[in-house]
Amino acid sequence: MKKMLSFFTGLLIGLGGFAQLKTTSICPTFTVDLLDGKVNDVKPTYSVIQIKERLPCFTNTEAEGSTTKCGAGVFFKDRDISFYTDRDYVEIGPKFKGKLSIPIMGAARTSLFKWLGHPKIKDVNWDAFTTSYGILICYYSKANKVTKIQFSTQGTESIKLCE
Repeated sequence: MKKMLSFFTGLLIGLGGFAQLKTTSICPTFTVDLLDGKVNDVKPTYSVIQIKERLPCFTNTEAEGSTTKCGAGVFFKDRDISFYTDRDYVEIGPKFKGKLSIPIMGAARTSLFKWLGHPKIKDVNWDAFTTSYGILICYYSKANKVTKIQFSTQGTESIKLCE
């Protein structure tokens, strides 16, 4: 009986030695400051490496110097936010999981003036607003509600968006 108990104890200890502990990247809640142009103190001008260090829970990346259509970037598909580092802008989609400093996602087009003023450029589907750091672009649904937000350190004359 003692031999059998010793055998099973040794077996359990031996199997425990093969177990692998894996850590999960813990990411804080994303807080987007639209008036200051940053996500958790990460600015659109940061490199892929800098963003990955500060926000380690990314779902995909494209390296600097990438020849893909949109260039380098860090993407958080599960949170619906993307950093396009070659183009120095951030894109926030309609399923964004986080906090916005001003609640414009889903807001009516006519209600944005109180936060952003008059747009610098108007289009049927989007408006571009001048900010202290560059530009903020809001895209609208057919019901004239904000469905996508992009912000950049560049101005309307130099920004190159990924289509």
